Amino acid sequence: MIYRVELSKQARKQLQTVPRHIVENLTAWVDDVEERGLEEVRKISGYHDEPLLGNRLGQRSIRLSRSYRAIYRVCKNTSIEFVSVEEISKHAY
Repeated sequence: MIYRVELSKQARKQLQTVPRHIVENLTAWVDDVEERGLEEVRKISGYHDEPLLGNRLGQRSIRLSRSYRAIYRVCKNTSIEFVSVEEISKHAY
């Protein structure tokens, strides 16, 4: 079970420019993962956790609002598995 979340340098930088409620929603998701584990949090329908396709194969996204998403991937560093949030961006429809 994965209980650790790390934000990439790019994601931390993007958090400085997004609306406050987006930061709060990402913080709530990170807290949930660190408390319950990634597999349990994926079951929560409100996050709309889904795998990505195409050039983002291997990554997943969660919805932080109707238009903002966080892109993450599961990483292995020796024997430690963790979630790496790669980017927070406004989704283009």
